Amino acid sequence: MARELHIVGFRIGRETFGVPIAMVHEIVRVPEITAVPEAPDYVEGVINLRGKIVPVVDLRKRFGEAEISSTRKNRILVAEVEHKMVGLIVDAASEVIKIPEGDVEPPPNVFEEGELNYVTGVGKLSGRLIILVDLTRILQKGELRRLGEVAQSQLAASA
Repeated sequence: MARELHIVGFRIGRETFGVPIAMVHEIVRVPEITAVPEAPDYVEGVINLRGKIVPVVDLRKRFGEAEISSTRKNRILVAEVEHKMVGLIVDAASEVIKIPEGDVEPPPNVFEEGELNYVTGVGKLSGRLIILVDLTRILQKGELRRLGEVAQSQLAASA
C-alpha cells in the first residue's frame, strides 16, 4: 500500500497550498487582531488564543498576492514553527487532503532560487495542483525570533 501525505490545504488567491497536518494545531476564524508597532508589513499583529498571545502573519502579503480582500472565508491556521506558535491568515482553509507520495513531484527548478525556496513539492490530486510549502522556510529564522519577541512584548504590555 502506497504511503499518503496528510496535508492541510489552504487557498491564497486562486492557488491551493498545503502544509503537513502535524504542523497545524488548529484553524480558527479571524478574530480581532491587535496591531504591533514597527512590525514588518506582512505581520498583522497578535491575537489572544485562549490565553496565549500568538503573532499573526498574513500569508497573502508574504506571498505577494496583489489583491487582498477580507471575507468571511478567511481563516487563521495556527501552526507550530520552530517551537513557536504562529497564526497564518489565508483566504480559506480547506479540508485535510491525502495525497499518495507517488503523486508528489519535486519542485520545479524555478522554485529553488531565492525567495521561492519554501516550495517543497507539487502534489497532484484529481486534476488539481497543490503547492506544498515549508513554513519554516517561509518564516526565516530572524523573523521567527522577532515574532516571538512581538508576542512577549504584547504579553508584558497586557499584564
